[in-house]
Amino acid sequence: MEKMVGKTKLSLVQGDITLQETEAIVNAANRSLLGGGGVDGAIHRAGGPKILEECKELRAKQEGCPTGEAVITTGGNMATEYVIHTVGPVWSGGNRNEEQLLRNAYYNSLNLAKKNSIKSISFPSISTGVYRFPIDKAARIALTIVKEFILEHNFAEVRFVLFSEMDLQVYEKALKGVIT
Repeated sequence: MEKMVGKTKLSLVQGDITLQETEAIVNAANRSLLGGGGVDGAIHRAGGPKILEECKELRAKQEGCPTGEAVITTGGNMATEYVIHTVGPVWSGGNRNEEQLLRNAYYNSLNLAKKNSIKSISFPSISTGVYRFPIDKAARIALTIVKEFILEHNFAEVRFVLFSEMDLQVYEKALKGVIT
């Protein structure tokens, strides 16, 4: 599914984020930046040791990455030039500022892309795997933040790469509610 938002193509696809050829992909990282499971593990495996090496350097400078913040490395062995690592919140029932922290994760990733003159970026569904953020809420938050950001700052494309058909359907439904 594709929609134009201002001059930016916003697209939703099912697939493997490590195979995207956008200038940057976003990693749903953990605070340590040292790799993990899910998207984080897949990106570290696909990107090879260069990404881990750069993450270790970032970690030494700033002790990891706080929830809602974002840092950037090269894409290592992947087709993408950059990986933007962001840490989404762990869902705790919605009483620990999780929605704002998720907004921050998307906003700070987009802002870091803008600062690095990146014009195309692919996102996973941040925090909806092992961090248990309800995907319907996460999709609305993600698409709303992206819409607001790209109306002010042009990108060629912002792509959401969803792992399963079910996830894609949730994002498609949310997109219809966010972009009329």
